[in-house]
Amino acid sequence: MSIDLTGLSAKQLGALIKNAKKQQTIVAKRTPIAKVRTQLTRAAKAEGYTIEELFGSAPAKRGPKAVAKPGPKPGRKLGKVPPKYRNPANTKETWTGRGKQPRWLAQLTAKGKKVEDFLIAKKK
Repeated sequence: MSIDLTGLSAKQLGALIKNAKKQQTIVAKRTPIAKVRTQLTRAAKAEGYTIEELFGSAPAKRGPKAVAKPGPKPGRKLGKVPPKYRNPANTKETWTGRGKQPRWLAQLTAKGKKVEDFLIAKKK
């Protein structure tokens, strides 16, 4: 988290520091979340309930093992598509025709060229 402090006056900075120290004191005095979670689970179990019954789902696990792994987004799965357009100035730059136009194609079309001019000839 980053806060831009450059535009604040000395009075505003002082108030910010005061509020931050106040919040720091509050957070430091709190019982650690793992301990509270354990106490809640024990209390629920002692009364014959589960956390799922009380709150609707299992508590979210925290820590390095619980980090979400990046992966495909849910929804329609699209397969790989061969490129349809090629940059004549740099043949390594291609575009499938999906998504936003690449910069090289946008620049060339802005100069009056047509997208069809960059189609890759299909092999027969």
